Amino acid sequence: MQSIHRTVLLNETIDGLLASLKLNKGENEKFIVVDATFGGGGHSLEICRKYPSVKIIALDQDKNVFTEGDKFKNCNISFVNDNFRNIDKVLVKTKVEEVDGIIFDLGLSSDQLENSGRGFSFLKDEPLLMTMKENPSREDLTAKEIVNTWSEESLADIIHGYGEERFARRIAKGVVETRVKKKIESSFDLVKVINDSVPVAYRMGHLHPATRTFQALRIAVNDELGALKNGLEKGFKFLKKGGRMSVISFHSLEDRIVKRFYKAKEKEEKAKLINKKPFTPSIEEIRNNNRSRSAKLRILERI
Repeated sequence: MQSIHRTVLLNETIDGLLASLKLNKGENEKFIVVDATFGGGGHSLEICRKYPSVKIIALDQDKNVFTEGDKFKNCNISFVNDNFRNIDKVLVKTKVEEVDGIIFDLGLSSDQLENSGRGFSFLKDEPLLMTMKENPSREDLTAKEIVNTWSEESLADIIHGYGEERFARRIAKGVVETRVKKKIESSFDLVKVINDSVPVAYRMGHLHPATRTFQALRIAVNDELGALKNGLEKGFKFLKKGGRMSVISFHSLEDRIVKRFYKAKEKEEKAKLINKKPFTPSIEEIRNNNRSRSAKLRILERI
């Protein structure tokens, strides 16, 4: 299937990540970059295009994203099917002691959103899974389990806390009332509950009324905020002096975690901020890719 994903802040991320390294078009085998969120592969492909001999270790929890690996046949890249919260275990297993750069692109790739069949999109009627795992087991948490078994209070808390949804209480109440009559099985089942629970004016706004609830459930299912905290801390320990970490976040909860982590490392005099204010997409990029509008890029260098 042809990729429809557009990598956000591509040049800013790659140039900012590798600016401190003395790279050239020749031999760069000694340099190692971890693409901790391979997704559509845009960042890895750009590094390969500019510096084909740089070693890339690409991680993703969704094994399905590696199916287009043929594009990287001339690249020095290794694919690892794992969550970036285990970046330390991955690097130890591959016998890597330190790396020159780490990229975290925290956005869900358009390919996953449109083609996964796991209910990430509120515009497609799919099983309500929302897990990044291609083949989840019975033990894995899913969005369907959350909406059909969690208490009304817990539902409201995650929808408000992770989605910053102002009608979280009303939506949670609607979910609980609906599931008594019929189990909520698909993404469209949930969309209907949300539409029936929020004010008419809210349904007519510029943002789809299900956006924040779907975001909240996806974050909860995959423990994205916990994984981010783990990934940043563990990744930093493998970053060599002069090495850089680039993080692209897409909502305030993620950006807050990244900002606090960076400032803590700066205060400890272990790192310096490359950009005091986050890089954001240009008007042209937003026009070409509306999903980029909320992206923020922060870059840190270990000292």
